[in-house]
Amino acid sequence: MRRTWVAGATAAVVLVAGCSSSPSVTKSGTEVSPGKETPAPATVVFNPADGSKGAKPEKGITIKAANGTLENVEANYKGKPIPGEYSGDKLTWKTTWPLAPSTTYKITATVKNAAGQQSTATSKFQTLKPADNLVITDVTPMAGEKVGVGMPIIVRFNRSVTNKKAVENALVVKSTQSTVGAWYWSMLDGVQTAIFRPKKFWAANQKVALDARLAGVKAGKGLYGTTNLKKSFKIGDAHLINISATTHRAVVKKNGKVVRTWGVSLGSGGDIQTDGVDHLVTTSGVHLTMAHSRLERMRPPGKKKGDPGWYDEKVPFATRISNSGEYIHQNMDDPSCLGRRNCSHGCVRSPSADAEWFFTWSYRGDPVTITGTNRKLDWTNGWGFWQKSWSQWLAGSANKKPVTT
Repeated sequence: MRRTWVAGATAAVVLVAGCSSSPSVTKSGTEVSPGKETPAPATVVFNPADGSKGAKPEKGITIKAANGTLENVEANYKGKPIPGEYSGDKLTWKTTWPLAPSTTYKITATVKNAAGQQSTATSKFQTLKPADNLVITDVTPMAGEKVGVGMPIIVRFNRSVTNKKAVENALVVKSTQSTVGAWYWSMLDGVQTAIFRPKKFWAANQKVALDARLAGVKAGKGLYGTTNLKKSFKIGDAHLINISATTHRAVVKKNGKVVRTWGVSLGSGGDIQTDGVDHLVTTSGVHLTMAHSRLERMRPPGKKKGDPGWYDEKVPFATRISNSGEYIHQNMDDPSCLGRRNCSHGCVRSPSADAEWFFTWSYRGDPVTITGTNRKLDWTNGWGFWQKSWSQWLAGSANKKPVTT
């Protein structure tokens, strides 16, 4: 007769011998004399225990076998199997990821003792309800978007994260080609943000995916991730743009080959405001293309109508490269400046045909390296993340070490 008990943290499977004194026969046909000791029954220990309420999601599920081995484990959440791994000796099974909060789980475990006898035990428990929930409010780039080789992955959260290591470990980046990169934590515009950047630019023409396994991750006191998120995008051709304020030229490469050059005009300078910054000087550094606007309205920062230097223009074919009002756009003023001198308000003025071509050709995340000015691009200005050295970037990681996709 086979009996199954589930009590507290232990589900025990016991095999009880009959009363017959006749010799028994094993599967191999060998006779076993009456009175020979029966193999100990296999038992199962569930953690969390059967019937538990308020189990900690970050602890996951652990199942152990005694006097036998685990033959099969089925753990389900909303009808879907939960990933887990057996130990090498099949005495233990553990979940791969934390559990979802406020959720009921059902587990079935089959064990086998030394005599090859199998039995099954079940368990059911509930995870705790968190005091507060951590969710991802936005991910850049967009799902399915084709982007440039400099593109970061920008993840924004609804709450401040104190247990950054746990959250960082749950942000898994995958790519077609193995890539070394790292996460950097910052409060950008007052919002808790994690940014992934490769050590070097992405290899061209590959797929990249973010698998955010946040459900059940303890992000702070009483703060738990509640949902997982997956998003993938594509890296396009390698677009590298170099612009010089001294030669007044833009040189554009695709996959290592020059495909177009043109004369430009950068910021003229001469408007130092109360913050001590000359806002008419174009910033030098590694910018990334951020957005495309068919017709962009442009006005000077820190000025109002009637102030010296005021302008209010609608400029065609504007490709944004920073948050301080810098664009690569169609020239609207003196064409004699192009390729000869810097006379813009800080943007990269370009001939109409070249501005339109770049507008339609470029991806978001294309690196635009500007040289030759005395104003440095700040790393928080737009997507200026490549302004930080690799060692500086690693210092902003919760784990202080790189990851390989």
